[in-house]
Amino acid sequence: MTLTLEQIRTDVADSLGEAPADIPVDENLVDYGLDSVRVMALLERWRREHGVEAAFADLAEQPAIESWAPLLGVVS
Repeated sequence: MTLTLEQIRTDVADSLGEAPADIPVDENLVDYGLDSVRVMALLERWRREHGVEAAFADLAEQPAIESWAPLLGVVS
């Protein structure tokens, strides 16, 4: 199963207890409460469910969904 931009957004929103519509794809997710523990949990889930091979450091460096998409193998 391929990871999509909307799936990333939904998973991030779920981890923050927010609605996906409230999570922008182009803003720093740290400003919305995303911390390193949640990033690790999301990354582990995506590795397990979608075969993602991204590194935690890469996601932590650019905590925005649109920045993550290419790192997570999402094709636009």
